[in-house]
Amino acid sequence: MKKTTRSCRLLFFAIATLAGSLATSSTTIAATDPLDWSNWRGPELNGVSRETGLVDDIDLDEGSEMIEWKRDDLGGRSTPIVMNGKLYTIVRAEPDTDREGEKVVCVDAVTGKTIWENRFNVWLSDVPAERVGWSSVVGDPDTGYVYALGVCGFFQCLNGETGERIWSLPLHEQFGLLSTYGGRTNFPIICDDLVIISAIIIGWGDMAKPAHRFIGFDKKTGEVVWYNGTSLLPDDTTYSSPALAVLNGQKAMVFGSGDGQVWAFQPRTGQPIWRYDFSLRGLNVSPVIVGETVYMGHSEENIGGSTAMGAVAAINGASQGDISKSGELWKVEELMIGKSSPLVIGDYLYCFDDRAKLHVLDAKTGEPIGRPISLGGTSLRACPLYADGKIYAFSTSAWAILQPDEKKGATILKRGRLANGEEVNASPICSHGRIYLQTSSATYSLRDKSKEQGADPLPDPVAEASVSEDQQPAHLQLVPAELLTKPGAEQKYRVRLYNSHGQFLKESPATFALNGPGTIGEDGVFRAAADAPHTATIITATVGDLTGRARVRVIPDLPWKFDFEGLSDLPVTWVGARYRHVIRKEGDNTMAVKVTTIPKGTRSRCWFGPSDLHDYTIQADVRGLIAFDKMPDIGLTAQGYALDMQGASQKLQIRSWAPQLRMDKTIDFAWQPNVWYVMKLQASNEESRTVLRGKVWPRGEDEPAEWTITATDEAPNLSGSPGLFGNAKDAEIHIDNILVTAN
Repeated sequence: MKKTTRSCRLLFFAIATLAGSLATSSTTIAATDPLDWSNWRGPELNGVSRETGLVDDIDLDEGSEMIEWKRDDLGGRSTPIVMNGKLYTIVRAEPDTDREGEKVVCVDAVTGKTIWENRFNVWLSDVPAERVGWSSVVGDPDTGYVYALGVCGFFQCLNGETGERIWSLPLHEQFGLLSTYGGRTNFPIICDDLVIISAIIIGWGDMAKPAHRFIGFDKKTGEVVWYNGTSLLPDDTTYSSPALAVLNGQKAMVFGSGDGQVWAFQPRTGQPIWRYDFSLRGLNVSPVIVGETVYMGHSEENIGGSTAMGAVAAINGASQGDISKSGELWKVEELMIGKSSPLVIGDYLYCFDDRAKLHVLDAKTGEPIGRPISLGGTSLRACPLYADGKIYAFSTSAWAILQPDEKKGATILKRGRLANGEEVNASPICSHGRIYLQTSSATYSLRDKSKEQGADPLPDPVAEASVSEDQQPAHLQLVPAELLTKPGAEQKYRVRLYNSHGQFLKESPATFALNGPGTIGEDGVFRAAADAPHTATIITATVGDLTGRARVRVIPDLPWKFDFEGLSDLPVTWVGARYRHVIRKEGDNTMAVKVTTIPKGTRSRCWFGPSDLHDYTIQADVRGLIAFDKMPDIGLTAQGYALDMQGASQKLQIRSWAPQLRMDKTIDFAWQPNVWYVMKLQASNEESRTVLRGKVWPRGEDEPAEWTITATDEAPNLSGSPGLFGNAKDAEIHIDNILVTAN
């Protein structure tokens, strides 16, 4: 081991001691019940519980006395939460059927009986069904709402009592959230009146290039309050859940990014505080914060020319700017801590590597304590739980209960293996005397009925610096920060001023300016041009030396026509398009070209407009080239479905969810390279199902009277944005003369 030391509307921890040995971080969620576990990492966002009287063993066998209840239908990979007497989780819905989707499930935390389910489809995503439920829900004790991000990007706010949908947004269609075969899906987090979510996003306009971006939504309405990201063109997606803390008197949201850096943002404004360059690839571990020290790990390539893989670092969180050198307290390389977040207990840092070994380090110096301890199994993805003086840790196929040890770091109290075929990917949690565990086969409630359960009090939250100490405005926020609207519509904008610590000061009048069509008055009311085509406007507000901006897309009702004539780039309002396509002239004709030269972007989708559209037809002229005897795949999308001309297999397919193919129709269809064809896809909601009809014919010939292919979905997507699909990995795709009309 090597050790180095260096310093749209459509859109809490005091340093404390537990049993004389536990150090925790610096902020706490204001839970109505201190034993609730409303965030997947617990009430202190660090995998620590103050509860006592918990199980001393893990017995998941049928008839085990410690199993209070078990739900065989709730197996998966999502870490549950508990709030207001209810357990919430995300799992597959109707798996391995032609109705498969995803669902949020609410059960009674004591009995395990279902209270409600909220089911939704997975559409236009490359995620496999086995990775559904990757994210975890978050509960808001203030409102009782529960927030869930589905694997395809469907984000929703639910009434925690009833499951009623309060608001929802398909983030892939409206922002360009990247949903990949790897399935990595981020975790929402609550801060004050915001719910914040992130993803690798390939958006529109000046956000058309990929970046790990965060969106702060008003948690009650879904209005976009702020929208900001890290470095462009990251190598990876990420599932590093943010941690909230007070650092140097300032509330901060700390996270690992897809760009390989650890960042701290102001959670109320989205403004960066500091960044620490940690890895050449994306970070997936969630940071742990103790006082003002941030602990983080990864299992990717290290920076600075090192050939070692993996590292753990301690970072000075009371910093600003680029702290890649100045903020590093210590770093230990060649520790593969890339999936499971560490624990801090007393003076020790407990790090579980990807191969299910525990490494204990001195939290102040990084020096190893004792020898590594094998938990059993070959890999580990779940984060450990510290509760009742014990560490509960699960590899994919085994478990161990450990006790912190001052000399050895830790000793194993109990260990065992899971039943064949049963895996743990989710993290164990603790609430009201129970350990809850979701495995691939079931969700369990484990309780030792012979013990008296109790709890030590949560530490008081670390206070922010008083806002009265800094009344000088330092940041202007224009809300809503992102809007999709129609020609002639009006939107009232609010100007909010914050101090240098990201604390709200007041709303203010401002001077407004527009870059793009529309008007805005002194009252902050924006009016979209009545005859606006597909246009974008940037609104700038100025107060003194401060400026802030908001982005608006204005999209008219159908019909739409795009022939690209007179354009130097794809329409500005299209989501996920510009970075992956170019405009090209061919004689007197102008067309869009999906190029082969964009890394990780040759297989992708783009969207044209709002997601509430339904019962419409999209048509386009398309041509696929050929290179090295390989042809591309060319597709149109409508209402969450794709019509795909497949070059290699010479097939024509209608589908909604590519890897799973819960509903699809595929026929043989021979087509030639370098030949223009007309593709046409119609989506029609008929009674309780959606019927998809497709045609393809050579351009210049008469349109055939009959549809080439027809498919029916009995678990339909009832609305969705029109757009394009293409896989240009091997050869270019040419597109022209797009027409979208109501049926």
